[in-house]
Amino acid sequence: MAPAAHSPSPAPAPEPRRYDRLFIGGAWVAPRSGRMIRSIDPSTEEVWAEVAEADASDVDDAVAAARSALRGPWSRLSPTRRGELLARLATLMRRDADRLAEVESRDNGKPLRDTRGEVLRAADWIAFFAGAADKINGEQIPFRPDALAYTRREPVGVVAAILPWNSPISLCSWKLGPALAAGNTMVLKPAEQTPASLIELARLVEEAGFPDGVVNVVPGFGAIAGAALVAHKGVAKVSFTGDHRTARKIMVSAADTLKRCTFECGGKSPYIVFADADLDKGLTVATHSAFRSTGQSCSAGSRVFVERPAYEAFAERLAARAGRIRVGMPLDPRTHIGPQTSAEQREKTERYIALGLEEGGRALCGGGRPASLPRGYFVEPTVFVDLPNTARLAREEVFGPVALVIPFDDEEEAVALANDTDYGLVGGLWTSDVTRAHRVAGRIEAGLVSVNTFRPVHHMLPYGGFKMSGIGRENGLEVLKEYTEVKTIVVELSSEPPGDPFAD
Repeated sequence: MAPAAHSPSPAPAPEPRRYDRLFIGGAWVAPRSGRMIRSIDPSTEEVWAEVAEADASDVDDAVAAARSALRGPWSRLSPTRRGELLARLATLMRRDADRLAEVESRDNGKPLRDTRGEVLRAADWIAFFAGAADKINGEQIPFRPDALAYTRREPVGVVAAILPWNSPISLCSWKLGPALAAGNTMVLKPAEQTPASLIELARLVEEAGFPDGVVNVVPGFGAIAGAALVAHKGVAKVSFTGDHRTARKIMVSAADTLKRCTFECGGKSPYIVFADADLDKGLTVATHSAFRSTGQSCSAGSRVFVERPAYEAFAERLAARAGRIRVGMPLDPRTHIGPQTSAEQREKTERYIALGLEEGGRALCGGGRPASLPRGYFVEPTVFVDLPNTARLAREEVFGPVALVIPFDDEEEAVALANDTDYGLVGGLWTSDVTRAHRVAGRIEAGLVSVNTFRPVHHMLPYGGFKMSGIGRENGLEVLKEYTEVKTIVVELSSEPPGDPFAD
């Protein structure tokens, strides 16, 4: 008898990549607890990296290092020199874009072409604020003819940046660039789900030649390292991107020392399509706006309002386009969108899909796991119809690849539906009527409103939310106000002796 055939043994999984040091005070130090965070590759559900976990004592060390740098070598550098260091960092990020993108894709599941683009754009952000560093000016005030009054803009101090898991390097650049340009020092805490790419970025900070302690990176869990950081008396400002419920907790904690806070929180963004619009272009942008980054974006165009004459055809075409999106492995160049970043996020999205069906909605496409991807946190792009704006699927942030299309009858109803939400981050409308464009854009309650495009985020454009979508602004020269204190100085010029109000 011929011997039985044997299937080859599967190749053993590679050993997890190790990042076993924190970056504190310009040195690579072991976490005091010795604990490590296990980073899961969301496309395989396997541990791909182990990252040092900071606790409260490590946070103390990082804040002390940042305060020392603030009062020491960093304060003695000219603004132009600060800008040169930021420009050097931007150059290094461009040089290492492929490596940084690969790490971020392994960490959060985004396709490699997306993460590489984000790294390159992050370098643009850093370069923009490099140029702004020596252009932060005060003002002279004509207070009195015999006095000189002027203002100075000074750094607020140590800035704690609490980063999200959906775009760590990109959103880090939104905070790092303006904070350092204004002369602050920083402690960065990446999300526990995606801790590796900020360690890689810290290596470039070190190579760029920043003084020790100007930038510190302490990966850790929000309830431990994050809580210690936002409560720390040595921290002057907290900049946070994430869920509004976490922002509330940060605000309560920060209140003890009256810290400044900047929050960029969630959204339930309206995407309004009038029947007179270029529907082909509007459809292309709607598909991208709803499903890019697997829907894991605070500004995803997840509520699509279409004027009734165009509604049915637009919804069907959007579903057809969504059905053609290639869901796949992040490192595959053919992939359009990857998995959700965590098992918890996938389960949340699946609950909302089930809820949409329970509430009477109809899924025109998607609703499940791609058949070809039995492992990983994958969800098919899903388009719902037949639900009102009062449904939970319309009111609550899913943070997954789910869009809801809702009809409207006239401009007044479109505005009312768009604004009937607790959020106000971005909004957009499509129309060929120029007067309607300005009229409706002015009435949408959101920090960024776009006409015949959607979410044109750029380092030159201020960005932030109304209502529960946040406090303060990021990007543009406007953000420099968030990272500076205004000091007023008055110098008496008169040689006349002052009058004595207590003389007889």
